[in-house]
Amino acid sequence: MKHTNGHPTGHPTDAGGGTEGILAEVLAGVVKTDQVPLDSHFFDDLGANSLVMAHFCARVRKREDLPSVSMKDVYGNPTIRSLAAALTAAPAEAPVAPPAEAPVPGSTSRYVLCGAAQLIVFAAYCFLAGLVTVEGYQWINAGAGAVDVYLRSVLFGGAAFAGMCVLPVVAKWVLVGRWKATEFPVWGLAYLRFWTVRSLLNANPMRLFTGNPLYVLYLRALGARIGKGVTILSPAVPVCTDLLTVGAGTVIRKDSYFLCYRAVAGRVQTGPVTLGRDVYVGEKTVLDIGTSMGDGSQLGHTSALFEGQTVPAGLRRHGSPAEPTDVDYVRIPGAHCSTVRRFAYGFASLLQLLLVYVPLAVGGSFLLLDLAPRLKALFDPDVADMSSVRFYAEALGVSLTLFAAVIVVGATTVTLVPRLLNLVIRPDRVYPLYGPHYSAQRAVTRLTNLKFFKWLCGDSSYIVHYLRALGYDLSHVEQTGSNFGTEVQHENPYLVSVGRGTMVADGLSVLNADYSATSFRVSRASIGAHSFLGNHIAYPTGGRTGENVLLATKVQVPLDGQLRENVGLLGSPSFEIPRSVERDSSFDHLREGDEFHRRLAAKNRYNLRTIGLFLFVRWLHSFLLTVLGFAAFAVYGTHGIAAGALVGASLVLGLVLTAGYYVLVERFITRFRRLVPQLVSIYDPHFWWQERLWKVPVDFLVVFNGTPFKNVLWRLLGVRIGRRVFDDGAAITERTLTTIGDDCTLGAHSKIQAHSQEDGTYKSDQIVLGSGVTLGTGALVHYGVSMGDGSQLAPDSFLMKGEDVPCLARWGGNPATALRSDQIAPSEQTNQLAHIAQISTGAVR
Repeated sequence: MKHTNGHPTGHPTDAGGGTEGILAEVLAGVVKTDQVPLDSHFFDDLGANSLVMAHFCARVRKREDLPSVSMKDVYGNPTIRSLAAALTAAPAEAPVAPPAEAPVPGSTSRYVLCGAAQLIVFAAYCFLAGLVTVEGYQWINAGAGAVDVYLRSVLFGGAAFAGMCVLPVVAKWVLVGRWKATEFPVWGLAYLRFWTVRSLLNANPMRLFTGNPLYVLYLRALGARIGKGVTILSPAVPVCTDLLTVGAGTVIRKDSYFLCYRAVAGRVQTGPVTLGRDVYVGEKTVLDIGTSMGDGSQLGHTSALFEGQTVPAGLRRHGSPAEPTDVDYVRIPGAHCSTVRRFAYGFASLLQLLLVYVPLAVGGSFLLLDLAPRLKALFDPDVADMSSVRFYAEALGVSLTLFAAVIVVGATTVTLVPRLLNLVIRPDRVYPLYGPHYSAQRAVTRLTNLKFFKWLCGDSSYIVHYLRALGYDLSHVEQTGSNFGTEVQHENPYLVSVGRGTMVADGLSVLNADYSATSFRVSRASIGAHSFLGNHIAYPTGGRTGENVLLATKVQVPLDGQLRENVGLLGSPSFEIPRSVERDSSFDHLREGDEFHRRLAAKNRYNLRTIGLFLFVRWLHSFLLTVLGFAAFAVYGTHGIAAGALVGASLVLGLVLTAGYYVLVERFITRFRRLVPQLVSIYDPHFWWQERLWKVPVDFLVVFNGTPFKNVLWRLLGVRIGRRVFDDGAAITERTLTTIGDDCTLGAHSKIQAHSQEDGTYKSDQIVLGSGVTLGTGALVHYGVSMGDGSQLAPDSFLMKGEDVPCLARWGGNPATALRSDQIAPSEQTNQLAHIAQISTGAVR
């Protein structure tokens, strides 16, 4: 921190008097100096950073003689004098929202009984799957020749597909009936029914048909009221479908959450989401319960509607919480797209699945087994012997061969097939939906967004070569060793340009395809040189950012106004902040000259060993599952209920094995020690080790969402977690830096991230959530944060580093601040507002 005594400009603390003097006194205590000149710039002159200023804001909020200060206030008024003037001149706002009700501690007995019931439901599902698999195998295996096997595969695969799709529909109508706006405690009987339906919905294969008219028909079968010509690109399945109303001609982009429920303070609350005709919902958005959008309205990217918020007909909103904007997010004209065209596309997609993909997956495996007669120790139940060396040798050979084949075929497919498909798509040309061009574009998107190779190469120099192979234009790359993280998405990789020297953290989604209700267009999206992009950013075509820009985590990229250069952007809607601060540039000397080349070479070698390590880790996992699977056949063969039960048991054991295996992998990497807060260069070996830790697969955790078993796994992974925590789908990146109190509620798709990387600097710190804390859907908590008992964070909010949320406080927004009373919808009015909105929007079935 720069020493400020005797600063040549400004006035000493006591000269300001009043608000200025008190603010200066508080800041002096935070930066540990005697006095702070009133005109000294917080970042340029005092050398402060966002973490320091977050602590300053927290101390100000605790003073009754001072108005509340947010980080947005600090960035917009970066001196004591300007900040005091802005606070004094600010118009009166609604008072802070009343405290949340203190959550009632849950019942441990209900918690345990619910977990046991969930285990029984899951085991029954696995038993049914095992029985169907065994009988199907026996029937297909009886086929005579390739044609007969193909026909049997089509029939069996089609029946299995239909069964997996119909089961959630039947379960929903039998267990629940018609969803209504209500609430119930977690871990009870009502919750068990809710969890069963939700789990079946998330496991059913119709999720593969997002962006297809068949998906809309499926939601209608579940009770949703959806009009004609609706396009839904988001794979997040709404659970309480009877409470969803979508008018004709509406478009919902991917990574949008409109679940029609939320979890708050240990209770599940269900409520309606109502969208009128010709509505547009952007990417990375959250629609809370009780929200509505009128005919022709729009919600921009990286935005949220909080409970009770409405968008009047014909108007546009963006931000979190949403506020008025003039930006038009529907950026392309419509095209002719008839009902016949939609029907033909859906029917052709279904035939393609049933006649091509399903037989390849089902019948191909049986033909492969028939072509391997020498592996009798595995494939012949009469010969298989688990105690023989040959059994394990053949399992090793099969797993190794298949693992290598999948990698080689996968790499070839994702780099060559999309290039051929892309030849029929011309940039900046408008095409109608549901035709050959749309099919080609969807195939390009899905193939080039496979996670495995990005996971393998991300956070290393080798991700650059992979993205170039996909089609990215990366100019003359300035190799940093961490140019991109492991989670990068796009809609067309051949139209993505990233400037020289730019670094990208995890969660970038390049939106280089625009959609209307009847048409689409792909265009080039260009990210400027020497920039840094934080986590979870949606970058659209036409983004108004140029060179040397810092895009903070969850920022909304502007589509209007002047081109932003040499600045930072934070929040949704975004506002300007400093491009960098002194702390983030303290390691710049390691990015130059011979020292840089030496450390980069060392990092590349370390990352290469990490890639080799995790290839081995993934193969060993596949080998263990291979042994487990064939052991079921070795014990009971391929006939009858006993064989089906054993295959079902192997599915359960496979999940347990996977969880235990990756828990051990992570704990071995950490040497069973806890992480400690860090402030290091990305060229420090500790950061390379941290990158290795991030590669430990945790995708298996989604199976445990909403069950007590996920808390057990978090505890095994090192999280200090309390009793009866309800985790509806949260992600925790640094497990041993996180503390979670009793009876907390972690919303779906929320994230607890105890680190940040900005340019060449890596920072991490503790996160502490008190008892009874609630994180809303899609909310993100940054490092160095403390949330008091019973406090709540609204959906899609970004709680910045260093914030201290008081007990029972309600916070929300991006960046999050204390919510005002006019931003909280009284629960008794939510259903009434939604009913009025449903009438006014004219949403039809």
